Amino acid sequence: MQRVTILLLFLIGHSLFSSCQPIEYSEWGEGDQRGAMNRLGPEQVLAASKLIRQGKTIELGRLYSNDMPLPGKRSYQLQIPDSLRFGPYGDNKVVFNVDVVESTLTQIGTQFDGLGHVGRRSFWTDYYYNGFKGSDIVTENGLTKLGVEQVGAFFTRGILIDIPAYKGVEQLEKGYIISEADVRGCLEQKGLSLREGDVVLVRTGQGQLWNQGVKAMSQAPGLGIAAVRWLAAQKIVMIGADNNAVEATPGEHPKHAIEGHEELLIKHGIYLFENLDLEALSREQVYEFAFSYAPLKLKGATGSPGNPVAIF
Repeated sequence: MQRVTILLLFLIGHSLFSSCQPIEYSEWGEGDQRGAMNRLGPEQVLAASKLIRQGKTIELGRLYSNDMPLPGKRSYQLQIPDSLRFGPYGDNKVVFNVDVVESTLTQIGTQFDGLGHVGRRSFWTDYYYNGFKGSDIVTENGLTKLGVEQVGAFFTRGILIDIPAYKGVEQLEKGYIISEADVRGCLEQKGLSLREGDVVLVRTGQGQLWNQGVKAMSQAPGLGIAAVRWLAAQKIVMIGADNNAVEATPGEHPKHAIEGHEELLIKHGIYLFENLDLEALSREQVYEFAFSYAPLKLKGATGSPGNPVAIF
C-alpha cells in the first residue's frame, strides 16, 4: 500500500511539474498588449517604402466563399435574404442589397492570429501573452485584453522564404519539418538577411492544394521548432505561411500541441498568418517587398480575416 501511495504521489507530482512552466512577460512592460508590433515605427515604414520600385501589387489572401475548406466546427455562410433586398426608391428607382455573414470569421481561410488566440495551462490557470490570465480576459463576449483591435497596421519589409524553390521541388512532402538550416540556407541563396521588424512569409507549396479541401491540406509541411526559435531571435513581427498552421502539423513532438504557436504568440508576441496564397510571389520570384495589412478592428477578437498585399 505504501509503495502504491508513493507511486501515485510521484505521478501526480510529475504531472503538475510538467504542466508548470515559467510565465513569460513582455519586454515592453506590464500591461503590454501589442507584442512584436512595438518593433514597428517610422524607420521600418520608410525602409519598406523604398522597396516599391515597379509599382506592382500581389494579393496574398484566399477567397472567402460558401464552399471554402472549413476544418472542424468552423463555418462560413454568406446570404442576401429577401428581407434585406430593398427598393426601388425615388424616381430613379434605386435598389440595394444587404448581406448576412454567419461565420467563425476570424479563424477560417486566410487568417491572422492575434495574441489572445492561444494560451498555455499551468497548474489550473490558463496564461496568455505577457502573463494575462484566461480567467481575467476570456469572456463569452470576447477578450477584454489582447483583442486584435490593439494591433494596428503593418507596413514593413516582407521576405519570402520559398523552401520548395530552394530544394528544387514543386511542394514539400506531407509533414516535412522545415529546419533552421533550410531557412538560413534559403536566405543565403537569395543574398538576404532578416532585420528587426520584418514580416517573414514561408512557402511550403501546400497552397497548391487549397481547392482540394480540408483533407488534402492535412499533415501539413511547415516550420519545425528550431526554425521557429531562430526566426523569433531575429526580432521579426510576424510569420505567415501557405499552410494551415505555419508550423508543421503534426509537429516533431507527438505530445506537444502547436508548440510553434506557443513559442511565437505566448513567449514572443510574434503574430501568425495562415493559409496565405504565396504562389504568385513565387512565380514572380519576388523575395523582398513592402508588406501591408491591418486586421479588422473587431473588439475582443482572437484573430481576423484579411487580404494582405505585397507591394514591389
